[in-house]
Amino acid sequence: MKDELDDIKQRLRHTPAVKINPAAKKAAISLALREFDKNNSNISQGTAKSVRLKSTTIFRSTAMKTYQIAVIGTFCALFVVWAIVPMQRFTDFGQLLDVKTDNAKQTSIVSTEKKNDIAANTPVEAAKDVGASIAVMSGNAEEVVTELSLPSAVPLASPVEAVKPVIAAQSPAPTVNDDYEADTASGIRSIDMANSQPSPSKAKKTARTESAQIAGIIAPASPPAVINEPQVNYYQDQGRDKFKDTPTNPLKIAKDEPVSTFSIDVDTASYSFVRSSLNQNVLPQKNAVRVEELVNYFPYDYSAPASKNEPFKTSVSAFPTPWNKDTQLLHIGIKGYEIDAKEKPRANLVFLLDTSGSMNEPNKLPLVQNSLKMLLDTLHEDDSVAIVTYAGNAGVALQPTKVKDKSKITAVIDNLGAAGSTAGAEGIRQAYQLAEQNLNSKGINRVILATDGDFNVGITDPNELKSFVEHKRATGVTLSVLGFGRGNYNDELMQTLAQNGNGNAAYIDNLNEARKFLVEEASSTLFTIAKDVKIQVEFNPAQVAEYRLIGYETRLLNKEDFNNDKVDAGDIGSGHTVTALYEITPVASKAKLVDELRYPKVDTKPATTDNKNSELAFVKIRYKLPDGESSKLITTPIKVDQAYKSVDQTPVEARFATSVAAFGELLRVDPYLKDFNYDKVMTLAEGAKGADKFGYRAEFINLVRLAKNAPALPPLK
Repeated sequence: MKDELDDIKQRLRHTPAVKINPAAKKAAISLALREFDKNNSNISQGTAKSVRLKSTTIFRSTAMKTYQIAVIGTFCALFVVWAIVPMQRFTDFGQLLDVKTDNAKQTSIVSTEKKNDIAANTPVEAAKDVGASIAVMSGNAEEVVTELSLPSAVPLASPVEAVKPVIAAQSPAPTVNDDYEADTASGIRSIDMANSQPSPSKAKKTARTESAQIAGIIAPASPPAVINEPQVNYYQDQGRDKFKDTPTNPLKIAKDEPVSTFSIDVDTASYSFVRSSLNQNVLPQKNAVRVEELVNYFPYDYSAPASKNEPFKTSVSAFPTPWNKDTQLLHIGIKGYEIDAKEKPRANLVFLLDTSGSMNEPNKLPLVQNSLKMLLDTLHEDDSVAIVTYAGNAGVALQPTKVKDKSKITAVIDNLGAAGSTAGAEGIRQAYQLAEQNLNSKGINRVILATDGDFNVGITDPNELKSFVEHKRATGVTLSVLGFGRGNYNDELMQTLAQNGNGNAAYIDNLNEARKFLVEEASSTLFTIAKDVKIQVEFNPAQVAEYRLIGYETRLLNKEDFNNDKVDAGDIGSGHTVTALYEITPVASKAKLVDELRYPKVDTKPATTDNKNSELAFVKIRYKLPDGESSKLITTPIKVDQAYKSVDQTPVEARFATSVAAFGELLRVDPYLKDFNYDKVMTLAEGAKGADKFGYRAEFINLVRLAKNAPALPPLK
């Protein structure tokens, strides 16, 4: 079947062949590409069409016609240059088509109507129809011809003067009409995944002006400055990070409220965000600091359990408070059983990836791609991975695929691009559906969401999404959330999803953090050894007057929730450690902040002679095995005579955890630290750094040093 290209080739078949000038061809192509990059450098969120993985139908129907039009238009435009500059004729059409074919998918030149007109004209007559096309393609026809003339030392003005009489005599002046504007505005359309379309009005104005310059109607503008590398503008926001307002835990009177209950927490997102802020020389906002997440960021060398039947072991200690000599700290450390690599169950993972326009930053989608490829390296070849993406809508980018076919999974990850709005709720729905279709009843079934949390299409209310995720817990599919980026980071939504999805929440600010969370700690984040873990501490009013829980503000439970197996709580992964701290005020201490009652309650209970009065507190931990529905109980009393006499005698792990907790309270401007400052935090941490195999503790000390001089607000960008 013949097409328009065949007709053109037939008409030009008898054109005498001349030598091609390689330098001239190279100059023309270089200039055209440079002008294309310049005209398409502006980017704004959500203006470009969503660029996702496409099916092979891109080469059919309309797309095929666009491809043919691009080849025809390019051929004719360069043929006109051959007709005007005799010494620089481009007649080797085979080479010409090879050069421009790679660009045909990105550039669409001239409309179908103009294509038919060009095919019917002679080479000289074709100039009047392709004049505008040259302008759109190259950005400045004068510069095109000028550069083409340089190899043969033709005076700079000669080619322009040669063009003007031909087009001025044979082509009418360009007029402003709907068809012209439509053709011009669509003359160049980039599908670069990192970029969006330029403003249509700007494209129209530029094309009309440049084609008029060629025709001699207006004076040509000065040649634009040469840009060696195109500028890439990324989506950026500032000051729109969202964190839930969490007041600091208040002081409790042991006689009135002797019981404290909370859900265990193993998330670390807050520490990474704090680090990201301080590395940009600004203090994090108060609500971004969750002290328990700072403390639990670090591994601790607690005593390990003997078997997986009792999946964790508790270590407790009491010692003087570094910032108040009249109070004590109660330290609770938990170490999880570490599963042998051979015992690890198979994993059914669905990567749910935010590919909206707000992810178009180097520390967002590109970091997501590298992070997930790191995670692939930790998985077994029989584990299954699927990918769902969402922007303005959601769709399956990769059906469940075994990790042994890693190249296929990696290719899908590498081909992702960011554009459009954010239909996060629809993405979550489809990801859960895909995970359930491939459910492994004896394995790990988890959705891993990677996003900046900027949901703006469909359901965006955190409470509605929380309800959906809570219902999905019953299916056996859990949800972990990886946060990326700054300026528009929705921490509140991501914490809600992770906490109610029985998964983990992490903030990935660099590749080192991606490696730590997804490679070094992959077992503790993916493989659960105990679920619904709750801690309840009962303080002895005979020994403790007041107490306060440091951190865990978002994990508090009612005391009746402790024995209710229907109440959801946190999980512990393989080999993971969890740390909690209380500051307690002894009965005889002058540090008590609440005065004794003038009219105390009458104690009607008889005095006891047992040894319970020798206890500071009684720690209870309730948990379920991964496949169990009934909880089990572990109890540990803390004796008065177990308390260490000084901070220096306290175990290293407890002292370092204390320094991190103090740092978090300084960042939150908590009122309980008196004159304790960043210098004292550094001194305490340096004395408890220990082996520090991975350098995490040394990094922490440096962050304290940065916080000492960091401003509270960043400068406006």
